[in-house]
Amino acid sequence: MPLEGFPGYQKKDVEKYNKFRWWLGITLGDMFDKATDLYPNKEALVDNRSRLTYCQLRDKVDRLAIALIKLGIKKQDRVLLQLPNWSEFVYSYFALQKIGAIVVLLIPRHSQTEINHLCRLTGATAWILPEQYRKINYMPIIDDVLPANPELKHVILVRGKENNRFTSLEELIQNAKLSEDNIRELADRRPEPGEVAHMGPTGGTTGLPKVVPRTHNDLICNVEYKARGWELKDSDICLAITPAGHDMTFTVGICGTIFTFSKLVLLDSTLPEDFCRAVQREKATCSVMAPALAMRVVNFEGLKDYDMSSLSKAYVGGAPSPPDLIQSGYDKVGYKHINGFGGTEGHSCMTRLDYDLDALCNAAARPSCPYAEYKIIDQDETELPLNTEGELVAKGPDVFTGYFRSPEENRKAFTKDGFFKTGDLAIMDDSGKILITGRIKDIILRGGENISPAEIEGLIIAHTGVKAVSVIGMPDKELGERICAYIQPVHGVKLDPEDIISFLKSNGASVLQLPERVEFIDAIPLTKVGKADKKALREDIKKRLGIA
Repeated sequence: MPLEGFPGYQKKDVEKYNKFRWWLGITLGDMFDKATDLYPNKEALVDNRSRLTYCQLRDKVDRLAIALIKLGIKKQDRVLLQLPNWSEFVYSYFALQKIGAIVVLLIPRHSQTEINHLCRLTGATAWILPEQYRKINYMPIIDDVLPANPELKHVILVRGKENNRFTSLEELIQNAKLSEDNIRELADRRPEPGEVAHMGPTGGTTGLPKVVPRTHNDLICNVEYKARGWELKDSDICLAITPAGHDMTFTVGICGTIFTFSKLVLLDSTLPEDFCRAVQREKATCSVMAPALAMRVVNFEGLKDYDMSSLSKAYVGGAPSPPDLIQSGYDKVGYKHINGFGGTEGHSCMTRLDYDLDALCNAAARPSCPYAEYKIIDQDETELPLNTEGELVAKGPDVFTGYFRSPEENRKAFTKDGFFKTGDLAIMDDSGKILITGRIKDIILRGGENISPAEIEGLIIAHTGVKAVSVIGMPDKELGERICAYIQPVHGVKLDPEDIISFLKSNGASVLQLPERVEFIDAIPLTKVGKADKKALREDIKKRLGIA
C-alpha cells in the first residue's frame, strides 16, 4: 500500500533501476538475514556490554521482532528509535525492518521540541529510548511528549531500572518464543523492497527538521556503493564512534558492515583515549567518524602509547576535512583518510583508497554510486559547463524523491526535471570529480551535525528583551563551525550571554541549539531586500576571531 505523504519514484525510473539491478530487490531484513545465514558463528557486534556472533544477533532480532508484533506494531507504523551506540540500536532497527515498520531515526540529544515535532509529522505510534543516558533523564521528556501525541501508544525503555509504567525492551526479547507459528508470522510480515523502510530527520532551513523517507531499494543502493567505495571486506573490523542515529554512521558503519558480513564495534565515547583503546583491543581495521573526532585522535598526546597498527582506513564525513588532518592521520596513525560528503537525502560523493595524499587533500570526490546523475546548475536551473561553480544537483537510484508530508518544501527542493537541489556550491572537473566550494542553504555544520539557524532564531526572538536576532556558523578548526548568535536587544535592555542560554534551556532547547558565542549589536545589518545580511555577519565574526 502506498504511504500517504511519500513522493514515490517515477514509473520510468523504477523500471530502469530494477532492469539494470541498480536496485537489488531485497529488504533490509533480507540483507540482515543473509549475513546471519552465511556466517552464523562469526563475531558480528561488540559494544560496551556485549559481544555477539551473527547467530546470537539473529536470535535477539527475531525474538524482538516477534515481541513487537505481539505488542501491536503494524506494518508501516512509524517508530521513533532514539538510542546511543549500544547493541540495542541494532536489535531494534532490524527487528522493526523485519516486521515492515518504518524506523524514524533520532539521536540522543534531540529534545522534546524536536521529538514532539517528529511525532506529529510522522504520526509515530511507538518510541524506543533509554530511561537514562549520561546526564539525560528521559522520564520528564516522555511525560512532556506523550500528552501532546495521543497516537504514540508504546514507549519501550532500554537499559532501564524496574519501571512498571512502560515496556522493557529486555523483557520483550527474553519473553518472546521462537515457535514455528511465530517464525511463520514473522516471515509473513516481510515488506516489499519498494516500500518506505526508514525516515531520517535533516536540518531545516526554515525551522524544525524535515523528514527524509527512504525505501529498502534506494537505501540499500546507498549502503552498497558506499561500502564498495571504501572497500569494506568481510575481514574488516569497523569502529563506529559517531552517533548511531546519524546518517553517516548508520549507512557507512552499521549497514555497511552487515552488507559486507564484517564486524561492527560500537563505541559510546568520543574521548581519544577510548578510541585508541578500542582500536588496540579489537584490532579495528577501519573507522567511521567526523573530522572533529579525527582531529582529537591525531592530536592526542597519548597516541604513541597504543598499538594503532591495525587501523588502515577511516571514513571521515559530515564536515570538511582540512589538509593537515588528512596528512596527520596518515603520518601519526597510519590510516588512509576517505573524504565523504553528502546528505540524509542520499546524494553521496567520496574519495577512494587509491588517491594519493595530494588528491585527498584537494578533496575532490567521485559520486559513490556510478549510476547516479550529478550536474552543476545556475539559478535558472540551466546546466553549467565543467569547471564552473554552481549548485550541485543529484538524481539516481540512491537519492530520495522528496520530504515526507512536505509538498511546498518539495516544490522548492527539486528541479523541473526531478533533480534534488543539494544546496551545495560545487565545481565538477573534466573527470567527473566534484569539489564542494560553499553552501547555498543556510545550515550550520557543527562536528557533523546539521543545525538550523532559523530554529534557534525562533527560540531566541521569543525573549522579551530581544528585538532582532541572526544566527550564523562561525569558523572553528576542530568542529568546522560553531554557533554564533548576533542579537539586537530592545532599546534600554541590558542582556548578557548567560541570560540567553538560560532562556533557551528553560524553553526546551537542546544542547545542539545553544549558541557558543553571543554578540550584542546596535542593529542587525540588512540586505537590499530587508533580510538579515548573514554574509556581512560572517565577515564580521572572522574579524572578531582574528581570521584573515
